Amino acid sequence: MHMTVLLALATVAAGQIYDTYNSITALAGTANGSDDSILGNCYNYWKLTNNKTTWDLTRSDHMQNYFLHPKLSPKAVNGRQAVQPILNMIDAFRSNGMMILWVHWGIDNFDMVTLPPAFLDTFSTNHEVNTTFCTEVGMLTEDNGTVIDMGKLLCRGSWNAQPWGPLNDALNEGLAAGTDLYFNKNRLSGLWGAQTPLGLYLQESGTTTLFIGGVNSHQCVWSTLIDAYFKGFDVVYVEDCTGTTSPWFAEEMARYNADLDGFLANSSYVIDALEKQK
Repeated sequence: MHMTVLLALATVAAGQIYDTYNSITALAGTANGSDDSILGNCYNYWKLTNNKTTWDLTRSDHMQNYFLHPKLSPKAVNGRQAVQPILNMIDAFRSNGMMILWVHWGIDNFDMVTLPPAFLDTFSTNHEVNTTFCTEVGMLTEDNGTVIDMGKLLCRGSWNAQPWGPLNDALNEGLAAGTDLYFNKNRLSGLWGAQTPLGLYLQESGTTTLFIGGVNSHQCVWSTLIDAYFKGFDVVYVEDCTGTTSPWFAEEMARYNADLDGFLANSSYVIDALEKQK
């Protein structure tokens, strides 16, 4: 029910993001009152391009085995369909010098001492402590006969908490190259509360724009997006990089509200915009 998120693709070095629904004609609170094409403040601002249809944001959420592996989550069809668009975005962002931030469940012993009972119960299969975080998931036999110890549920270092399939390869490649960073989380949102490791990195790096994707759309993806919005980040919900096992209206809720609080985009729009910047 509750999935994790690949917090996509954060620091914007270049790129134009298209607002698919929101009006861009009413501007208020501009950084420069004499320039009605600028929206924001001296720390973070957007600028309209000459055609008045595009915001230029340019300045010089979980795809883990537990949620995507067909044998662990056979209903996660939409989540698995989002994998290739995410990989395409990763390649495009890396080629433009933009950081990829992976945010996945990674519960540790301290978390198990401090997690509230309501949250532990949410991730329990039978409302008992022996089926919640950091309890043994069991063994899995792949189609080729390989037997895998899935480890403890969403516990740091366990197989079930690793990114699924080609995403794990992409993560390891990015970590080795220094283009990607990995953050553990212990709530649906990677930015909950006063501060998290992800939030500290974003603050210290001066990042202002986040492209967000992953699963489930209305749970971890949405939680991270809305917390980012509350903290003042520009948020872009990449619709083909998200998925959910819940009914379609859950996805509609996430998209509708993401469009109100930020931007909706398709990975193809973002990649095309990055190509035009070269």
